[in-house]
Amino acid sequence: MSTKKSDKASQVRISITHVSSELSFECPMAPEAIKAAVTAALSSATPLVLSDVRGHEVIVPAEKIGYVEIGQPTERRVGFGAN
Repeated sequence: MSTKKSDKASQVRISITHVSSELSFECPMAPEAIKAAVTAALSSATPLVLSDVRGHEVIVPAEKIGYVEIGQPTERRVGFGAN
């Protein structure tokens, strides 16, 4: 598996109840697939399992999820003057 970041990775932020910081990572899945995984985990009370662009797994118990924010895939710009 490649450790190179994907050009189409979605930004994911997960708030954990009773924890002051949040999980933030890039996920290679499409936003719709991430939303489906979160919905399935919440409805069945099973852990949410996602992976980041480097292949690390993120596992969060469904009952501890405060919120999940899913950002659209972003294009990486290279060079001077990239905004």
